[in-house]
Amino acid sequence: MRPHPFPLARLAIAALIAAAGSHAAAQEYPAKAIRIVVPVPPGGANDTLTRIIAPKLSESLRQPVIVENRPGANTTLGTAVVAKAAPDGYTLLSAPSAHTVNSVLYGSLPYDPLKDFTPVSGLAAAPLLLTVHPSLPVRSVKELVALAKSKPGQLNYASPGNGTSGHLAGELFKSIAGIQIVHIAYKGAGPATIDLIGGHVLVMFPTFQAATPHVRTAKLRALAQTSAVRSSLAPDIPTMAQAGLPGVEINSWFGILGPAGLPRDVVAKLDGEIKNILQMRDVSDRLQALAYDAFYMTPDRYASFMRTDLAKWTKVIREAGIRAE
Repeated sequence: MRPHPFPLARLAIAALIAAAGSHAAAQEYPAKAIRIVVPVPPGGANDTLTRIIAPKLSESLRQPVIVENRPGANTTLGTAVVAKAAPDGYTLLSAPSAHTVNSVLYGSLPYDPLKDFTPVSGLAAAPLLLTVHPSLPVRSVKELVALAKSKPGQLNYASPGNGTSGHLAGELFKSIAGIQIVHIAYKGAGPATIDLIGGHVLVMFPTFQAATPHVRTAKLRALAQTSAVRSSLAPDIPTMAQAGLPGVEINSWFGILGPAGLPRDVVAKLDGEIKNILQMRDVSDRLQALAYDAFYMTPDRYASFMRTDLAKWTKVIREAGIRAE
């Protein structure tokens, strides 16, 4: 007895419908609210920059984009939440530059900064400024290096604390310049900047936002910026390479990551939208008001950047014996 053709036909049709439904579901992203975890408290640069991007992303994706602050353990608590989230594009991380260095500073974390995340796009970045107290008789990086070499161990530099970007920049500067200046760690950028202005410390690598008002009023002298190219925020200040010391590059950066295994079509969707948002004039203006430039990168380039960043700071941290406070 020959089998009736209709059950087989029905099975084939059902399979086609299921495949079409699955394809449609993949094309529907996002179909619900997206959560961007910010691993620091409200009010800081990471939080503020994310809240500039989130409404624009919500508008373009036509779904709510919720910013959720999950501070704790120097960003590692909120970062771990995203590392363990489902790789479906509905939980993302607004990662600060500490993301790559924390694994070296702390030794053991509940996630791998590279393997447990999918890079989506950079958001914003700003270099640091090599600044000195005006009483220091130097007006260039070369003069500062020469003075430090003539007085080994007699000059000092301030940072907001062990393992901060200002500390890492100082150690990278010392290593490449071949100088010995004493690190003085403060509990935050505010007290360090106050003592720099007061002349109690002589050198510092503060953020643009912290340093610029004091440079304008001549309370501090800026010698160079730590970006690869001159920031639009300070086109008159040379880069460290232009000032004669290539290799001293460090940025305070932020970017979007998803959990490992994020589907390529989801990554492509988010990447395209973020790229468009960062090109908007009002977004650019708001970033620059916070002393940041747009930091767009394709997912592949962002992944390469993070690998390079981690390798560089692993070397600096281990050679200098830096430990987180």
